[in-house]
Amino acid sequence: MEFISKEKIVELSNPGVVSRQLLNSDNSQSKRVTITEVHLEIGATQPRHTHDTSEQIWYATKGVGKLLLADNKEMTFKAGDVVRFADKDIHGLLNNGDTEFVYISVTAPPIHFGYAYNNKQI
Repeated sequence: MEFISKEKIVELSNPGVVSRQLLNSDNSQSKRVTITEVHLEIGATQPRHTHDTSEQIWYATKGVGKLLLADNKEMTFKAGDVVRFADKDIHGLLNNGDTEFVYISVTAPPIHFGYAYNNKQI
């Protein structure tokens, strides 16, 4: 069993976006999954991107936003919705709502997301 105290949860951030690394290689021995809690301020964006060898499942817990998909397509994503991206699926997110947007991301196999963020704090 592993127990991860809140003191061991690292926050990575870019302007308007905070990604709380709930479970990753810094605080867990898991070789199968990364779990993050992502917060986007009003108007914040995670640009379109892909993961070559990992799938992701996002569960929206707060707010309304727009999924940014391939071919400049967009889709509404709101609290209670779940979306799965296969390997190499283009995806991103824009918080175009009137409150903070929050989602939980499960990534398998795991990715250490430190490369994608400018700031790190515990």
